[in-house]
Amino acid sequence: MKRPKIILADDHTILLDALRNMVEPEFDVVALCSNGRELIKAAMELNPVMIVLDIGMPMMNGLNAGQRLKQILPAVKLVYLTMNQDPDMASEAFRLGASAYLLKTSAGAELIRALREVLLGGTYVTPLMTEGMVGSFVQNLKSRKNTQQLTLRQREVLQLLAEGLSMKEAAYILNVSPRTVAFHKYTMMDHLNIKTSAELIEYAMKRSVAA
Repeated sequence: MKRPKIILADDHTILLDALRNMVEPEFDVVALCSNGRELIKAAMELNPVMIVLDIGMPMMNGLNAGQRLKQILPAVKLVYLTMNQDPDMASEAFRLGASAYLLKTSAGAELIRALREVLLGGTYVTPLMTEGMVGSFVQNLKSRKNTQQLTLRQREVLQLLAEGLSMKEAAYILNVSPRTVAFHKYTMMDHLNIKTSAELIEYAMKRSVAA
């Protein structure tokens, strides 16, 4: 029986080798990629069934790469394997097309279980994520996908930025990493078709987000 084609993407070579050894008994690993741009190029050439990828990758982060991949290869299944435990980040991953979200602290057997579930058309979120989080965002992913409204966390980030806080200061207040705040900022800008930070603040003022 022909094994499903899979691509692994992470900027840590040792982890890639370990993942390949883990999944190869069931899947045909056709490429190992260390950054987002390399991943997109490989996926376009090899047309895998699934891609296991990290969020934090150089040149193009995993979420942006995943969103691009879903536009190019709508049928591809995206399985995120990351250290990021932020529920909002997981929610955004699913909104942008993810089929599964696991942590790097998950057991190897859990990754295999997730890949099997996704291959059958299912969705998987690691139990290591915040208790009760699955019900809070997975159930509403489809309905949120096409909405023009900002998420609650995006509105919180926008309000703090409109008040003149830096991304680092906003991150401290929201108890998330500066990278997460940056992600929400640029996701909003892309979502609203806004090109500059000044335009984003102007949007906030017009919408009374910062009121």
